Amino acid sequence: MTKRLSSTLWTLFAILTFALSTAVLCPASAPAQTDKKDTRPARGLSVAFEYPGVVINQGDDASVDLIITNKGRQDETVSFTITQSPKGWESRIKTYSFGITGIFVPEDEEKTVQFNATPDKDTKPGTYTFTVKAQTTDGTLTASPSLSITLTKKEAEKGEIELTTSYPVLRGPNDVKFEFSLDVKNKIDKEALFNLTAQVPKNWQANFKPPYEDKYISSLRLKDNESKSLNVEVTPDRFCAAGDYKIPVTISAGEATAAAELTVIITGTYTIETGTASGLLSLTTQKGKPGSLSVYIKNTGSAPASNIEFLSVKPENWKVEFDPETIDSIEPGDLKQVEVKITPAAEALVGDYAVGVNIKSEKSSDNLEFRVTVKASAAWGWIGIGIIILVILGLFALFVTFGRR
Repeated sequence: MTKRLSSTLWTLFAILTFALSTAVLCPASAPAQTDKKDTRPARGLSVAFEYPGVVINQGDDASVDLIITNKGRQDETVSFTITQSPKGWESRIKTYSFGITGIFVPEDEEKTVQFNATPDKDTKPGTYTFTVKAQTTDGTLTASPSLSITLTKKEAEKGEIELTTSYPVLRGPNDVKFEFSLDVKNKIDKEALFNLTAQVPKNWQANFKPPYEDKYISSLRLKDNESKSLNVEVTPDRFCAAGDYKIPVTISAGEATAAAELTVIITGTYTIETGTASGLLSLTTQKGKPGSLSVYIKNTGSAPASNIEFLSVKPENWKVEFDPETIDSIEPGDLKQVEVKITPAAEALVGDYAVGVNIKSEKSSDNLEFRVTVKASAAWGWIGIGIIILVILGLFALFVTFGRR
C-alpha cells in the first residue's frame, strides 16, 4: 500500500508542476493594426513653369512646360488666362497638337501643358515677362506664375564667338547632376581651337562633354562658320545648402571670347535618420504596464525637415504614445529626441511582440521596429513558488504520516 501511495503522490506532483510552468511561460501572438491618416488638405493647387527663365535667339520661339499639380483630395478643373504678354509677341497655351483654355486634374495628380511664345521678326533683343493666371472653376484656388524670356541677337559680329543656351537655369536637389546644353559658332573667319572653362563654387565640379557621349573634353576645334553643340555637366557639393548658384562659362580662342552664365537652383535633399543612442531596439515590460525608450530623429539632408509625425503598427489593444506627438521642423544636421511609451494590452500573454513605428516628414520618412518582451508579474512568480513549496510540504507530510505504518 505504501508503494501505491508513493506512486500516486509523485504523479500528482508532476501534474501540478507542469500546470504551473505552462500558465507562467506560455507565449502568445496577436494581430497588428495600423494607425494612418490622410494629411493632404481638402483642396490645393500648384501651377509653375518648369523653367521660369529661358534664352532664345531672334527668329526662334519659346516652348516651356506649365506644370499643374492637384494637392487636394478632390478633382479640379483649372482654366488659364494669359494676363501679361508683351507687345510684339504672340503667346498661347496648348497641348502638343491644339490650343487649350483649361485642363482637368484628378486629385493628387500632376498634368503638364505647353506655354508657347513667338516674337515678331522685328522684336528687339531684351528680356520679356509673361504671366499666366490659373484658377479653379469656382475661383477659390488661383495661381499666377511668371516666365522670363531673354531674346538675343541672331548672329554674332564677324571676328567673334557665338555662344547660346536655351535653358540657362536648372532646378533640383543637390544629390543629382545638372546638364546644360550650349551651342557654339565660330565667327572669327578661320579654323580655331576653342578652350572651355567654367567657374564653380567650392567643392562643386563642372565638365564639358559632347552630346550623347560620356567622355570629357577641355577644348573644341571648329572650322570657319561651323557650329557645334556641347554639354556642361555640373555636380553640386553633396552638402551645399539650398539656394541659387551661378556658373560662369567661358569659351576662348586667342583674343576672341564668349561667356554665358548658367544658374543651378538647389532645392535641397530631404532625408531623416532615426534610431536609439545605444542602437538597441528592444524593451521589457509587463502586461498592462508601460515601457519606454528614447528615439532620436536626425535631419541628414540639406533642407529643413518639417511637419514630422509618428504612426505605429502594434498588436490589438496595445497603446503607443509619443512625446512630443509631432515636431514642427528640424534644421539640416540637427536632431531631436522623442520618448516612445509602449503599453501592452492587459490581457497580453507572456512572450515577444513586434511594434513598428513610422517617422514621416513632408518629403521623407524612416521606420523602426521594436521588440517588446512581455514578462509575467513578479507577484505571480512568488505565488507559483509558494504553491510549489506547499505541494512539496504536503507530500513530505504524507510520506512521514503513511511511511510509519
